Amino acid sequence: MCSLAKAQKAMLEDLVCGRVTIPGNHLEVAFVRSSGPGGQHVNKVSSKVELRCDFESIDDFPFGAKLRLRAIARNRLDADGKILITSQKTRDQRMNLEDARDKLSEMVLAALVVPIQRRATKPTKSSKRRRVADKRNAGAKKADRKPGSWDD
Repeated sequence: MCSLAKAQKAMLEDLVCGRVTIPGNHLEVAFVRSSGPGGQHVNKVSSKVELRCDFESIDDFPFGAKLRLRAIARNRLDADGKILITSQKTRDQRMNLEDARDKLSEMVLAALVVPIQRRATKPTKSSKRRRVADKRNAGAKKADRKPGSWDD
């Protein structure tokens, strides 16, 4: 029960991701029974963590980053539009909560990176000439492989 109290306390802590801080009141944590091996103990302890983040209502989160985060987490959004992150890596509730918080932090940091816009460029005249010359050489090489007429 002690680890549950610590986990609930950790739930209320703010999550700092680069220059954005996710307030603890935008995070919800639920502990459910984990699947997999563990014998009788697995039926008694709820060590799996479900972390939900309501990122849409965070004020200091940039609009573009919200759009990128929605695209990154498109398969993890629930019906309310919150990101659902689960972790059942270990048998320890606290470690699973830290793992879920780390996963969320990585997603937010990835969303904060602004992608560089590609500028369309034209190939140079010399590169066009080289390309055509290479094609001509390749064609000549293939033409040399053809059997010629043996008129003697």
